[in-house]
Amino acid sequence: MQSLAEQTRNDFPILTKSSSSDQPLIYLDHAATSQKPQEVIDSLVNYYATYNANVHRGAHQLSVCATEAFEEARKITANFVGATSTKEIVFTRNASEAINLVARSWGDNLVKEGDEILLTIMEHHSNIVPWQLLAKRTGCVLRFAGLTSTGELDLKDVQNKLNKRTKLVGLVHISNTLGCCNPIEEVVDLAHKQSSLVLLDACQSLAHRYINVNSLGIDFLVGSSHKVCGPTGIGFLWGRESLLNEMPPFLAGGEMIQDVYLDHSNWADLPHKFEAGTPAIGESIAMGTALQYIKNLGLKNIHSWEKELTIHMFEGLKKIEGLQVLGPTPSDQLERGALATFNVEAIHANDIAALLDDVGICIRSGHHCCQPLHRHYGLSSTARASLSFISTKEELDRFLEELVSAISFLRRNS
Repeated sequence: MQSLAEQTRNDFPILTKSSSSDQPLIYLDHAATSQKPQEVIDSLVNYYATYNANVHRGAHQLSVCATEAFEEARKITANFVGATSTKEIVFTRNASEAINLVARSWGDNLVKEGDEILLTIMEHHSNIVPWQLLAKRTGCVLRFAGLTSTGELDLKDVQNKLNKRTKLVGLVHISNTLGCCNPIEEVVDLAHKQSSLVLLDACQSLAHRYINVNSLGIDFLVGSSHKVCGPTGIGFLWGRESLLNEMPPFLAGGEMIQDVYLDHSNWADLPHKFEAGTPAIGESIAMGTALQYIKNLGLKNIHSWEKELTIHMFEGLKKIEGLQVLGPTPSDQLERGALATFNVEAIHANDIAALLDDVGICIRSGHHCCQPLHRHYGLSSTARASLSFISTKEELDRFLEELVSAISFLRRNS
């Protein structure tokens, strides 16, 4: 029986590319951005080549066709996350903009001095900085939940720091550095008992496991197309319709208005109230294609294969002397994400990444936009290998072999 990788690799044209060293390209940086199947590329090109037009604004056939495809992408996105209505899906440039939308619109409107926002120390900068700016504007207080000894969310600390002043809990579903999968239902239960809302950063989970916003019980979710085999420059916010209705516009301009007078304006209905100006039409349509591609593969199938790959990778990493993996191992948390972030004693992560790149293996090095988390561990940077359903065990074996070789070379020459 073919593995999921064997079934899908031919869909991705970049995988036929050789590296600059004429070695087969091994891409292990899926947590940073995913690769794109041909049908997603074709979807983007087809819009510009055959029905390029603005949406919602024209009666001619090209505009009608573009509008139908654009709104079909919204419907696909809504179905992908289990939204109740397409009105709950707001297209944004990326997940970062979606979080900024909530911080600006919901936050500026409802958060006051002395109120609290509870985050975690594992958050991506995109789920920290917008709230820091909100705190400067409003005088609200940011609090941060910590970690357990295995690098998982400390649920007791979440409970201890939640109180009647907490207006929102913002946290990542799967950490892009620790790989841990956070207990969202438990956090939601604790938060809602304090009348706090919950915003979920699902960038690292949407392409890897089934998500239903209503089953999770969350209030906001943000996602980014380029993490789910779609194009860059497009993402989305899901929010409960009742919440979005209460929130004022984030940006102003065309499209988000119903009527404009010289002294005032009236806003368009959801979701267009939050979508000022000409949107990323082709990118939105291609994101819909990508989400449908993922759905057709089956998120249970994806999760099962990636779990097998993750266990295989960790078995190899634990044999390397002086290598420390951040976050829980698969034996600590079987549902962890398909990535491994690691530090090698006395060796800089950038040097490891550079040597692996020389032999055609792409991994990440740096702080992964998680500087507070790295400071917690006393590190300035780490290396990260992140997997996808198109990854193979053969690729992982070569990565592990070349990683051992790179470490040995750097130790000899240190």
